[in-house]
Amino acid sequence: MADKKHFFLKLNPPRASFTMDMTEEERATMQKHVAYWRPYVEDGTVIVLGPVADPKGGYGIAVIAVENDQQLKDLIDKDPANGLNTYEFYPMRAVTKQ
Repeated sequence: MADKKHFFLKLNPPRASFTMDMTEEERATMQKHVAYWRPYVEDGTVIVLGPVADPKGGYGIAVIAVENDQQLKDLIDKDPANGLNTYEFYPMRAVTKQ
């Protein structure tokens, strides 16, 4: 992974109470979101992924390793939860297991 670019992703929900009061449609979208990212967890593209229980309002995070910026863009664009939620992403220097 030394040649890969690493990014921190933050998935911002549409409202602070989202994790507590999702509609059935929103819940279905979030289940598709989890299923979408699962293969990337398994192949090592995603190093860590999951919800954060912030008392001010939950959100999701991921640390990913990609070949280039376009791969990052494609992963975010194809996420079924992108649109319901919004993404922030930041490049990072990750220390990973070799």
